[in-house]
Order: sequence, then C-alpha cells, then structure tokens
Amino acid sequence: MSPAITAEGLVKKYGAVTALDGIDLSVPEGTVFGLLGPNGAGKTTTVRILTTLLRPDAGHATVAGLDVVADAARLRSRIGASGQYAAVDDHLTGAENLEMVGRLYHLGTKRSKQRARELLERFDLTDAADRPVRGYSGGMRRRLDLAGALVADPPVLFLDEPTTGLDPRARVSLWEVVADLVAGGTTVLLTTQYLEEADRLADRIAVVDHGRVIALGTADELKDQVGGDRIELSVTSTDELETARRVLAPSALADVHTDLTALRLTIPVAGGAASLTAALGRLADERVTVRDAGLRRPTLDEVFLTLTGHQAATDDNKETAQ
Repeated sequence: MSPAITAEGLVKKYGAVTALDGIDLSVPEGTVFGLLGPNGAGKTTTVRILTTLLRPDAGHATVAGLDVVADAARLRSRIGASGQYAAVDDHLTGAENLEMVGRLYHLGTKRSKQRARELLERFDLTDAADRPVRGYSGGMRRRLDLAGALVADPPVLFLDEPTTGLDPRARVSLWEVVADLVAGGTTVLLTTQYLEEADRLADRIAVVDHGRVIALGTADELKDQVGGDRIELSVTSTDELETARRVLAPSALADVHTDLTALRLTIPVAGGAASLTAALGRLADERVTVRDAGLRRPTLDEVFLTLTGHQAATDDNKETAQ
C-alpha cells in the first residue's frame, strides 16, 4: 500500500520552545495510525501542519499525494478534520451546520442538503436535525462535528482527540463509526490519550514526546518493548509474599512489583505459559499458598508510562459529556 500521509523531519518552533523536533511518519492508505503522547508532546502541532493550518519551519510532508505547503489549497478539499472541541455553530440547526459545510466544499445546495441528511442519519441525529445546536448534549455535538468532517467524503481524516469528554457509550459508538470508515478505504490519523482507544483502533502507533517519535509499531510490538508477559499472582500472607518475591525475582526480566495491600506480585517474564508453570512449581516447593495466578500482556498504559514517564489521561480528569 502506498502511504496516504508522509512526514519527514518536521520541525516547528514557537520562540525558544521547540514543539516538533524532527517528526517522521508514514501512514499507509486505508489504515488507522495512532499518535500517542502526553500533553505538549507535539501531537496537535503535527496534525495542524498536516491539515495545512500551520507551516513547518523545516521538513516536508504530503497528504493524499499533495504537499501540505505547496498544494495546501487543493489538499483542503481532500481531507476532513475533527478537533478536540466541536467546531459547530450553536445558532444553526444540525442540518444547517452540515449544509453550510457542504456549500463551503462547493457541493451545491441540492447535494449539500442530501449529504447532510445522509450524515445525520448515520450519526443517529435525525431526530435532532432541525433543532438549534445550542440545545445538543456534548456527545451529540461531537457526533455532529465528526459528521461535518465527512461531508466531502474525504480519503484522509484527521481526528485530534475526538472522544475527549464523551461518556463510554458515546465513545464506543464513535469507534464503530471510525472502524466503518476505514473498512470503506478511509485513512485515519488519530491522536488520543485514551490508551484503550489506540489499542482498539490503531493499526500502528507512534509514541511522541518532546516533539520526537520515541517508539513506533503495532500495539503488540510496543508492548513487547516494555517486557512481554507478566505473571500476576496473589498469596495469603505477607510472609508468603516475601517468600514468593525472593523465589521468583531471580528469573524476572525487570523489577518485581509488590502490592502489600492485595498481597500480589507482578513479575515480568519471558517464555509465556511455561514461565507461569515453572513459577508455580517453585512456589509449591516452598509451600507458598497461591490464591490465584495468571499470565497477561502489558497494557498500553504501561507502555505509555514506561516510554514517557507520564500516566495517560483518565476519565477522572476529563469532563464527561452525554
């Protein structure tokens, strides 16, 4: 597959602050590419350059085969974008918002109205089509904003933290829309701080920090970078916890995590199920009573924390919108 998006050595500075410090990306057609990183890592700046809203200070980028600087005017008709905050007019109805976008894309009045109705139905907004947007809930506004990004049926779509503030049900609904778009051939570049979102949607992921790509790969490849499998087990007493730690620590690939409250150990290992079997055998030899045990992969949250030193954002520190 040829790349729908390429970036080579993108640099962007704001005075003494370097927002991007040589970003390189390549996104194949018909895939979802995830950009992960803490606040201020350079994700939104990257999207703004790729959508022609900012000019890079150095480097080169193309989207849908067009240069983001030299061909900016032509490119804008071939991309869609939905930002962190819904860009809708509160005084217009949902239908009027989408019809206005259609006219801006020069679709003509008839086609703009037709496309608006198609998208309102697709995003389950038909019942609210003729109501002013100021009365919409947060989730409805986000869906309308995404619908606006799709009016011209663009081959490349940029979603900058599209589910920020959505409740879990609305978030899952939007994920289903994105999956349907990609199945139809759309290329999506997604920035997010929700690790579950990237794990579920993205074919490949770039972790960005301080304006640089610090890791790149599939979700499984990134998980392998931070230690592969984990044995998780719990015991019945603090004495047994210490014994288990002493016995299993020599075979661990990295530091063993101890949870004194839950009487639980987490041990990074190689070897999959065989490692778990061997660990349980050693504990049985030491007469340690294991309450439960299992083998699991690291989560993207652990990848994010290991690579960036930051916790990913959680629902607890984001405003919820219905």
